[in-house]
Amino acid sequence: MVYLRDRTEIEAIRASAQLVARTLEMLSREVKPGVTTAELDRLAESFIRDHDARPAFKGYRGFPASICPSVNEEVVHSIPGPRRLKSGDIIGIDVGVEQGGYFGDAAFTFAVGEVNEEAKRLLQVTREALMCGIEQAHAGRRIGDISFAIQSHAEKHGFSVVRELLGHGIGRAMHEEPQVPNFGPPDRGPRLMAGQVLAIEPMVNVGRAEVMTQSDGWTVVTRDGSLSAHFEHTVAVGIDGPEILSGSQLW
Repeated sequence: MVYLRDRTEIEAIRASAQLVARTLEMLSREVKPGVTTAELDRLAESFIRDHDARPAFKGYRGFPASICPSVNEEVVHSIPGPRRLKSGDIIGIDVGVEQGGYFGDAAFTFAVGEVNEEAKRLLQVTREALMCGIEQAHAGRRIGDISFAIQSHAEKHGFSVVRELLGHGIGRAMHEEPQVPNFGPPDRGPRLMAGQVLAIEPMVNVGRAEVMTQSDGWTVVTRDGSLSAHFEHTVAVGIDGPEILSGSQLW
């Protein structure tokens, strides 16, 4: 079922999405060589709970942590642990929050210290691909218009888009209908309606698009070991265009 949210509900989703944004802003100051992904997770959980909310990922389908900190070839869903970041790494941090019965979700991929030009270009293009997709979130357009905008921007720059993992609706649950692919032809799929709220989240690889899940049952990595970046916003569909609910100075 696709839900259409009224202004009161959209503002409630915005409150959760803004806490996600502030969590990512806080973590941006902590992402540095030598920190472990477990330390980042502890900081995020404390920050979220200190703001009278709960980490939406923790316990979700058995996931054991509050954030998904995915390093280099890790695409998404990585479990925090003893891995220490080093200069030259990139780390995608995905954060979800539930506050007052509504959910927010966003992700940002950070450079750790000095990264090479290929990594810099990957981060820039993936971030741009997200914004290209968001620009299509107008009432009356179709899901496929978002998908095509993301794919065409990434591939124009020589990168590939992960196909097994999708964006989604969000609101009273972390994952709602409709699914939002990051690839496909335009003018296809369900028509967008004012009041829908979507988590739009391109995952873009330097190498091939294929991914696989590691033995922990969670961590998704590029099959060829190439770098991957992940950016995500919670977005309300409007008659006059998209409304980014998880926006912040980080962006």
